[in-house]
Amino acid sequence: MATVLLVRHALSSANSSGVLAGRSPGVLLDEAGQAQAVETGKRIAPLPLVAVVTSPLERCLQTAQSVAAARPTPIDIQIDDRLTECGYGDWTGRELKQLAKEPLWKVVQAHPSGATFPEGESLRDMQARAVSAIREWDARLATERGPDSLWVAVSHGDVIKAVLADAFGTHLDNFQRIVVDPASVSAITYTPLRPFVVRYNEHGDLLGLAPQRKRRRRRKAVSSDAAVGGGAGV
Repeated sequence: MATVLLVRHALSSANSSGVLAGRSPGVLLDEAGQAQAVETGKRIAPLPLVAVVTSPLERCLQTAQSVAAARPTPIDIQIDDRLTECGYGDWTGRELKQLAKEPLWKVVQAHPSGATFPEGESLRDMQARAVSAIREWDARLATERGPDSLWVAVSHGDVIKAVLADAFGTHLDNFQRIVVDPASVSAITYTPLRPFVVRYNEHGDLLGLAPQRKRRRRRKAVSSDAAVGGGAGV
């Protein structure tokens, strides 16, 4: 199957001010975030991407545009609403320090699979629609563009954490143990049996993700097996 690069949007004005932006319109990257997005685009630029898919919210669109702008050849940006931020309902737009006093905050921290935001979305539903989107895009691109395809999905912190939890094979209640920084890159390779998390919260060089082109008479079948002993790496 293909490999998805999960890119969290760069630092936004809401991140800097400690506000839960949610799906509020008009939340843009701040000055530091704009620089982060450009740098992330440069890091991804050497990789042969076949698609850039993004959440519809402005901060993700801005980040996706920086990724696309850094490409040596043009690439279209496609929007998938299933990659949007969690629906935080009545929590949207409130300061995190105030939300931390709410009884639901402890549920979100310790038992997120049981958390539904007032007038909003449950974290279970958020994970389900995001994982579905990533897996569907990945299977489609692998079929259309080949099993070595690389593609980018630009989304939000909690969304990416939930997708990574699924790929790690861990319960959603453990997703708060996962850290996903602004403008970070995580990568998952999906296979018929299992996903492999090959990068996580990465801020460094990504060249190791480039497909290894080797001359063969026949294409080697995609393997779902993990290397016993750890393998030799890429």
